[in-house]
Amino acid sequence: MSDLHTIKRRIDSVGDTRKITNAMYLISSAKMRKAKADLDRTRPYFEATRTEIKRIFRSGELPESRYMYPLDENEKPEGTFACLLITGDKGLAGAYNYNVIKKAEELHSYGCPIAWYVVGEYGRHLLTQRGVNIERSFAYTAQNPTMRRAREIGDILLEGFNAGRFAKIYVAYTDMQGMYDEARLTRLIPFHRSQFGYAPGEKPVARPFEYSPSPEKVLQSIMPAYISGFIYSALVDSFCSEQHARMTAMKAANDSAEELIARLRGEYNRLRQAAITQEITEIAAGARARGKEEEQ
Repeated sequence: MSDLHTIKRRIDSVGDTRKITNAMYLISSAKMRKAKADLDRTRPYFEATRTEIKRIFRSGELPESRYMYPLDENEKPEGTFACLLITGDKGLAGAYNYNVIKKAEELHSYGCPIAWYVVGEYGRHLLTQRGVNIERSFAYTAQNPTMRRAREIGDILLEGFNAGRFAKIYVAYTDMQGMYDEARLTRLIPFHRSQFGYAPGEKPVARPFEYSPSPEKVLQSIMPAYISGFIYSALVDSFCSEQHARMTAMKAANDSAEELIARLRGEYNRLRQAAITQEITEIAAGARARGKEEEQ
């Protein structure tokens, strides 16, 4: 009988855990839908900013700018790299945090010093645990990406780049592509002119654009908006990917819990039936023994 009580308690315990994982699944689903809606509302502005940068490159004479690789492609910028690492604040999201951190560590292959800027408690804890010096840890949570925070991060990184402290700025984040999540390490600046070139089949502009006072000045003025927009998109994409990864992990946990409960219930029913059969056998044996005693 004690085995029956043990199995019953375990069924109840697994059932309570399943309620928690199911609630986390529903919460993550709601958060992801809200974040994607916020990103969809702001994306057109930043797409327009990127379009203006393209127009600058199509204006005829390509401007020289610190935000671009030199015209001589063999002349590579060297120096300290800045990397914005975007992770989550919590676990229970499968391999989400591990994948983006592993992707960011690819920067070590360049052999250059790295200044780490971190969003997310998980990334802060892991880098600190490994003895990695963090240049700046943004205290606010990764669970609430906003445009204001993206501007703050962008201003700090851009200030270091303009001051010559950084040769390149990278962003390590997770991009959500449909139902799949992919960890990315993207060089934010400087960028190649080919990034803003013509798409296949796209026709060049018929008339060159005129910029005042110069294409270089216009490019310099819109770069903060472009960088803030990219960082905001990376923050929201990472947040959506984290929620999607947590939904997947919680669904797997729910499925495993249901399988375990079904197996435990089968075991419970088997033991219960065996106990009932044993009781019936004992009663029948006792009745037969009593009948023999009465006959004698």
